[in-house]
Amino acid sequence: MKTLISFLILILVSGCSSSINQVCFESNCFIVDVSDNSLERTQGLMFRSSLDENKGMLFIFPESGLYSFWMKNTLIPLDIIWINKNLEVIDIKKNIQPCVTETCNNYPPSSEALYVLEINSNLTEKYGINVRDKIELK
Repeated sequence: MKTLISFLILILVSGCSSSINQVCFESNCFIVDVSDNSLERTQGLMFRSSLDENKGMLFIFPESGLYSFWMKNTLIPLDIIWINKNLEVIDIKKNIQPCVTETCNNYPPSSEALYVLEINSNLTEKYGINVRDKIELK
């Protein structure tokens, strides 16, 4: 019985965030892979050689915080977008290049975020995504 209850809780918890598959900025939507646990957040987009223009990765954290990102083992340049609990963009780091050295830079946000979206480099410019923009999770 205990195993069944644990299994059902796991399904419910994983079903909550897996129901998110898009992050939209007005009419521009990105289909996202969701990273909502420590293992997935650590892996991120490491070792991926490409990312379609309309795709990205959404990191969901258990609580708001100052979550820094780095580009270790990331093969493609990215724009990193921090989003607060009110679904408002609070910081953007643009055109972050892959780290090719043993020591990699950290990219911290200017304030606390609950979500972080990684998309291909220069798409924030192309689509006019800015700090204070609101997003919709679908």
